[in-house]
Amino acid sequence: MQIPGHIDPVITGTVSLRGGNRIDLVGLSRDAIRATLEEAGLDVKAAKLRAKQIWHWIYHRGVTEFDEMTDIAKSMRPWLTDRFIVGRPTVVTAQVSNDGTRKWLLSASDGQEYEMVFIPDADRGTLCISSQVGCTLNCRFCHTGTMKLVRNLTAGEIVGQVLLARDALGEWPKGTMASTADLDDEDDETGHYTADGRILTNIVLMGMGEPLYNFDEVKGAMKIVMDGDGLALSRRRITLSTSGVVPMMARAGDEIGVNLAVSLHAVTKEIRDEIVPLNRKYGIEDLLQACADYPGANNARRITFEYVMLKDKNDSDEDAHELVRLIKKYKLPAKVNLIPFNPWPGANYECSTPNRVRSFSNIVFAHGISAPIRTPRGRDIMAACGQLKSESKKLSRAELDRIADEKQAALG
Repeated sequence: MQIPGHIDPVITGTVSLRGGNRIDLVGLSRDAIRATLEEAGLDVKAAKLRAKQIWHWIYHRGVTEFDEMTDIAKSMRPWLTDRFIVGRPTVVTAQVSNDGTRKWLLSASDGQEYEMVFIPDADRGTLCISSQVGCTLNCRFCHTGTMKLVRNLTAGEIVGQVLLARDALGEWPKGTMASTADLDDEDDETGHYTADGRILTNIVLMGMGEPLYNFDEVKGAMKIVMDGDGLALSRRRITLSTSGVVPMMARAGDEIGVNLAVSLHAVTKEIRDEIVPLNRKYGIEDLLQACADYPGANNARRITFEYVMLKDKNDSDEDAHELVRLIKKYKLPAKVNLIPFNPWPGANYECSTPNRVRSFSNIVFAHGISAPIRTPRGRDIMAACGQLKSESKKLSRAELDRIADEKQAALG
């Protein structure tokens, strides 16, 4: 569908597949996997059974090779291998911050690059994933905003980030769920399945891109992530962050149903027009009304307002009082995350002083609204909020086709 508002042209069409002519099953719904198996030649009953098995191995066990899917007959595995793959993004670089934050620069099958970040804490581990290569919104304080939008990520590329993170963190369950009777004679594994404690507990769509400008692929990816027979991450542990694509917010609440975070960053039209240009189309009042109408928002599931602290720009006591007034006017169940500005090369802003940030926080807290100050994480590897950027450049359709042809030739 066409989403209202100015959007840079997005290169559309099918992204070239890893594995040449083989179909990547990551990102397909369970029904889509079944239909794909039927199209490849399985009868309806067999396709339904194999789809259920494959789904389990991909999303519950993290397996990428059909030969490791031990409850699928050995004779069937080469047939699957010839026609399908279980893909992962290619890791270009992987960095670890002094504070334990991890950042990966990933490459898609067409060579486009995007980033994801994992932030470990004592009681949780949060994966920050991207939904686009680049971004169309051009928020002035954000490094990603200096890029043009290259293209949307597919559902498979979005889910692939979660799978890759679980690979890297080593948290897939061990052993096999197959009973001895289910195994072929050559299989020497017997049932000894264990589900290890999770390290990755939360997902935030706060990486590169505006998730609501890639709605269908984000929705498809999150349905897979939340599926109880697979990754099984609760919707209460997933947060979608938007800069304020007002027409899509209610739909996101109805059809995806995850927590909402809004990149507010200013309380006056003049300042928000400057630092979040989308405000010129969807103003603060319209945005806050959409927040008030967001399905499922309540005191137990508060809307998070992200507010980057910019010196002498949006950090005065007057700004704090106006923020409180707006939240109370719209009767919003809200939490405000105060984010010290994270510098990047060429940025035109400075971070507010610690005393100024504390004063702002104290004013908001004094009115009964939570306003914690976020501790910057991963600054030393440019992994902190607002610092993500890749070297991807927008390519023409012809250039993408050429890359796909070269990859196909290399695969023989």
